[in-house]
Amino acid sequence: MQWTDEGIVLGVRRHGEASAILELMTREHGRHLGMVRGGSGSRLRPILQPGNRVAATWRARLDEHLGYYMVEGLELPAASFLGLSHAVYGVTHLGALCRLLPERDPHPQIHAALTEVLEHLTDARRAGLEIVRFELQLLSELGFGLDLESCVATGVTAELAYVSPKSGRAVSREAGRPWQDKLLRLPAFLGETDAGMLPSASELADGYAMTGFFLLRHVFEPRGLALPDARDSFVNAVVNACRGERALS
Repeated sequence: MQWTDEGIVLGVRRHGEASAILELMTREHGRHLGMVRGGSGSRLRPILQPGNRVAATWRARLDEHLGYYMVEGLELPAASFLGLSHAVYGVTHLGALCRLLPERDPHPQIHAALTEVLEHLTDARRAGLEIVRFELQLLSELGFGLDLESCVATGVTAELAYVSPKSGRAVSREAGRPWQDKLLRLPAFLGETDAGMLPSASELADGYAMTGFFLLRHVFEPRGLALPDARDSFVNAVVNACRGERALS
């Protein structure tokens, strides 16, 4: 068995004296593990860092075996994440999200979305926007997509301001006003008014409160898990960075 694909490093752990077990999110073969000979050595260690993009060839005698990777670095942004707390937490959180997907199950749209997020991870505000969208897409890939296109009560597509925690569907400002304390807030950058706008710190907080609610209910709690600590750390770092930018402006 052999294939070659493009992958994004999700994680790596030492194996034996010099080898490593590499976890990739590949474009055509999904989340896939394999052993890298010499992966713990100085030559390959900088390449096998979470967030880096690599070309990988996987070989194994049988498809169900762990197999071996041969890798070549394509883009290596991981070094640029080290001095930025939001980026370090962000790449850790992205890895945890991808591990919710079944191993070796292709998810090309998730691979494409992950590539897009990593391109903007050093920019706190843009990273905050991209990762909340990534969480929405992951919910959809897992079968729990939200409907944010029209109001569940009236069918209108304008002035969508809330999300029903029961149905996961949008609610217009007027229809939701009597029950606004029981609804989740839908930030404008996820609604119909999004035109490339960058969100405020409070809008980002609202977005993550919404996705976090549905991730916990549908994905983490049924598996006996809590939301990853890295997620809270990422959200706090991004929100604080955005508030700091506003204070300086």
